[in-house]
Amino acid sequence: MTTRASGTFEVKLTAQGTDDKSGDATIGRMSIDKQFHGDLEATSKGEMLSAVTSVKGSAGYVAMERVSGTLHGRSGAFVLQHSGTMTRSAPQLSITVVPDSGTGQLAGLGGKMDIKIADGKHSYTFDCTLAESH
Repeated sequence: MTTRASGTFEVKLTAQGTDDKSGDATIGRMSIDKQFHGDLEATSKGEMLSAVTSVKGSAGYVAMERVSGTLHGRSGAFVLQHSGTMTRSAPQLSITVVPDSGTGQLAGLGGKMDIKIADGKHSYTFDCTLAESH
């Protein structure tokens, strides 16, 4: 069953130390702590690695986050994989469910999430497939 979920979320990013002792600040590591609202009522915890360049508006990041809660009333957990780049302020972002990461009533979950940031507010649209309920 293919469905769309949407809503808002809050995110807290906390800088973490890196193993790089060169003093080069281009690579960063952060912990992710999110609260999702709407069709996805959940919390998530994750890790993000980012890189910034000397060119204004160019950067990249990768992240993994484990989401736990309910999606359209079905409870369980799943993992989202992020890959994002900014090329001179032009963003390209891919957020996908890691295959076979769904648990509980979300076993078999697949899909892609889009996020938007407008006026400091975060929102998501999640196009996903769920196994039929038995």
